[in-house]
Amino acid sequence: MRILDSYILKRFLYNFISSFGILMLIFIFQTIWLFIDDLAGRGLDIVIIAKFLFYVMPSLMEKVLPLTVLLSSILTFGAIAENYEFAAMKASGISLQRSMLSLIVFVSLLSVLVFYFANSVIPAAELKIYSLRKNIGQLKPSTAIIEGTFSDLEGTDMNMKVDRKYGDNDRFLENVIIHRKSANGQNNTVIKAKTGELISGEGSNILQLVLKDGNYYEDVLKKKSSDNKKFPFAKSSFEKYIINQDISKLDVDLEKERDVTTDKMKNVSRLIKDIDSIKKNNIKIINIFSKGIYKRVGAFTLASPKDSIVVDQLKNFSKDSVMYQQKMIDTLTLVNLYKPHQKNQILNAAKNSTTNILASINGKRGELDKRFKIYNMHIISLHKKFALALSCIILFFVGAPLGAIIRKGGLGLPMVIAIILFLVYYFIGVFAENSSKEGSMNPIIGAWMSSLIMLPLGVFLTKRATDDRGLSSFGNVIDFFKNLFIRVFNKKKSTAN
Repeated sequence: MRILDSYILKRFLYNFISSFGILMLIFIFQTIWLFIDDLAGRGLDIVIIAKFLFYVMPSLMEKVLPLTVLLSSILTFGAIAENYEFAAMKASGISLQRSMLSLIVFVSLLSVLVFYFANSVIPAAELKIYSLRKNIGQLKPSTAIIEGTFSDLEGTDMNMKVDRKYGDNDRFLENVIIHRKSANGQNNTVIKAKTGELISGEGSNILQLVLKDGNYYEDVLKKKSSDNKKFPFAKSSFEKYIINQDISKLDVDLEKERDVTTDKMKNVSRLIKDIDSIKKNNIKIINIFSKGIYKRVGAFTLASPKDSIVVDQLKNFSKDSVMYQQKMIDTLTLVNLYKPHQKNQILNAAKNSTTNILASINGKRGELDKRFKIYNMHIISLHKKFALALSCIILFFVGAPLGAIIRKGGLGLPMVIAIILFLVYYFIGVFAENSSKEGSMNPIIGAWMSSLIMLPLGVFLTKRATDDRGLSSFGNVIDFFKNLFIRVFNKKKSTAN
């Protein structure tokens, strides 16, 4: 049995290492294609590019490792079944589960390693990737400008939006809008121009932004607060306006780490702590906002149990009293008690108050949705670390019996089946994760959805492979529909007779 376990383990490791290398190479090329805008045309050293790809590799493990386990298990057991080695094992009294024992131990140890990787290595790599991409983005300001949206140019005091970039190195701009920040961080200056051009001499620390045919608007801040109530401003138009920006600060260390932590950059202990604090903070913000709305509506605050005077008044409040009868009167009836001009004032005030409250609620909704999305993302990241480790075991129990059933080795049919199963597994996870972020699904279920769907499939395939039963053939499916059609046709014929 030791010889047999060693033989199966060696076959599996050979397929695992070779599949891992091929798949990692494929995903690295895909990453280069995705981040080509961040890397191309920046004058980056080959060492920096290599470090960027090295930092990306841990994040690719989330895709490569489950697919590698699935593919290598199908290849291993498919080749063993194809060569009738399984038949010899069963003839010797060795079951499928016993032949999988050494690989079960290996995959279990691998899942522990994957969890450690997801908890420690991937968060550190995500921080490195984020910092490196931000630092690379500072090398050329034109690449930090995104068409159709406001882009914050780090190292400068400008926030810029353009409709289109064109020309060599995207130096020419169309329909430029610039917000310039003051010393206190407020956008007090707005500049609009029909065209613009970015000019920077080689070796120069000065970036020239030449704007043509535009307008300039600036809020003037006075020392006296009373003067600011008059909203003083200055405006002008120009045919050509040149902004000289010092970009010496853009000569940054590309490997300098940023002080930013997202959910993907945190380990389990940090995620648990932040989930609790984010939840409490969200509840606190909602309570404060609801109290503010409650007061703006003009409703009376609820009496505190400790307020004995108010409680005594409520106890003495009789249904026969005038106050009670007035509360039972319809609101419109109360309004009709006033004079016509007073009635219009009351209705207009109520309408304006309601409109303002609804505007406040709609404005706050976006902020609250963003906060709860961050909260859901933290929960998803926490559970995905455990789901990733368990997915290796689940996909092994999908691939190993499936290879024994299909009885095909090599990179033909097993590769096709592995890719199809992995795409199903991956896209289910993506759709469930996106739904969980938006609140359409419980984030815990979203993180585990793909694994929960693959688990019954693994149990089903393992049971059929253990019983030495293959998958339902296509001929059986045809026979089922043929018999169903014959029964329906005979039933209709008998009814007609």
